[in-house]
Amino acid sequence: MASLSVVLCTCVIIFMAATPTCVQASIQFHVGGSLGWHEPSPNDSEFYSQWAERNRFQVGDALVFEYENDSVLSVEKLDYMNCDASNPITAFDNGKSTFNLDRSGNFYFISGNNEHCKKGQRLVVDVIHPHPLFSSPPPISLPPQGFPPMAPPPSDQTLEDSTTSASVMLTAVSMSVLVTFVSVMLLAP
Repeated sequence: MASLSVVLCTCVIIFMAATPTCVQASIQFHVGGSLGWHEPSPNDSEFYSQWAERNRFQVGDALVFEYENDSVLSVEKLDYMNCDASNPITAFDNGKSTFNLDRSGNFYFISGNNEHCKKGQRLVVDVIHPHPLFSSPPPISLPPQGFPPMAPPPSDQTLEDSTTSASVMLTAVSMSVLVTFVSVMLLAP
């Protein structure tokens, strides 16, 4: 009977070692932070571009738009550039809308109010493929010319999102350690 336990535990250990332990938590980004989806002030027309540059979006994440007396439209690139709301891919006008980022690439959003869009209430989100939590960090590179060398301090939302990802990673690591410990204890004579 002991040999059956040894074989079974060995199979579990081999399976755990061969299976990538990768947990990726999706993040909900609140567009515009605490200010939400709004018409930027005249001297802050780059508000949404700057907000998007401070965040890293991956497949599986979601954008949450919160607004009043407005709408948000997902559009093609040309419609984004021209603030053309006549042919949206999707349109939301309920005050709180969630858009799931289901593929890599660029997503384009504009206000349904043409004047708001022309004043800067539009957003481009560049979505990357998700990376495993246990992969090596990306190589360090210099920032593109024209950008500040350091990002601004993280917002409360970014800290909240980091905490969520860290707790998911901690749970995955804890489960791996627990399974390994139980397996070793069962293998002990």
